[in-house]
Amino acid sequence: MSEIITAVYSNGMLRPQNPLSLTDGQTVRLQVLTLEEASSEAEQIIQSLVAAGLVTPPPHRGDVEPVSEEAWRELTQRLEAYPGKPLSEIIIEERSY
Repeated sequence: MSEIITAVYSNGMLRPQNPLSLTDGQTVRLQVLTLEEASSEAEQIIQSLVAAGLVTPPPHRGDVEPVSEEAWRELTQRLEAYPGKPLSEIIIEERSY
């Protein structure tokens, strides 16, 4: 099983930010990348896929308009009216399909 985790290096030890699915004493192989390196590597992979025409580039954060606080509150209230229902079912019901 392969798993990518985020850890913090402190006092000579790596401390995972979330629990790991490992057994006590299990040996693992690690590749340590800073977040900057990991982000750069991911960007290079995305650029290669875009250049090959396999994917379209993801939108940049600046391209997406933030939701207004009023719209966010309205959406929250609408979703709270359907406790426990998947969003897909809520959308179908609201569209009356």
